[in-house]
Amino acid sequence: AGQEGVSGMSENRMETTLDEPVSVTLKRELSNIGDKMYKVVLPNSKLNSANELRNWDLWGPLIICLVLAIMLSSGAASGQHAAKGSSKSAADQNAAVFASVFVIVWFGAAVVTVNAVLLRGSVSFFQSICVLGYCIFPLTVSALLCLAVGWSGCRSTMCLIIRLASVGFGLLWSTRASIGFMAEVVPPKRSALAAYPVVLFYASIAWIIVIRSSP
Repeated sequence: AGQEGVSGMSENRMETTLDEPVSVTLKRELSNIGDKMYKVVLPNSKLNSANELRNWDLWGPLIICLVLAIMLSSGAASGQHAAKGSSKSAADQNAAVFASVFVIVWFGAAVVTVNAVLLRGSVSFFQSICVLGYCIFPLTVSALLCLAVGWSGCRSTMCLIIRLASVGFGLLWSTRASIGFMAEVVPPKRSALAAYPVVLFYASIAWIIVIRSSP
């Protein structure tokens, strides 16, 4: 009888989800993404990290990756080629940058995840991808600020300092947030081995941001 009750509850929940309006579904999913982003990106928050890892999703990381790739592919560097009249080569370069960012984010996250699993970390593949993807958000905010400075055409030393400081802050924030989660799922004696590829992963993204935001 207990199993029948659980089965009936699951069927009712599925029917309710399927019958609800699309707007309600989107609102719920966006709310879940925002809530998870808040919990994952704030390393000092007193939240149940293990529970957040169990409730993983890939919609948030996908949206963040797309936003970052679109911003960098239309970065300040593309304006230089357009000014020279080589609009076709600029479009090709933008497409290459978009694809490169997309591949680096997902392939890099996969490599970091495999490394954590080989270090006997108690985390699944998609759980780690979820955390690493959400932790790119600080770097995405840094990219937006750097591109705004680059689009202004400012070439002064102060603008360079602003760009480097923004990227550096985003790099530290992303790295700290992700390492905080990795430290909970990897044995303490191997935490340094798990943190090293994480730093390289976010550092590569930060370097692309610096290059593409150059006026």
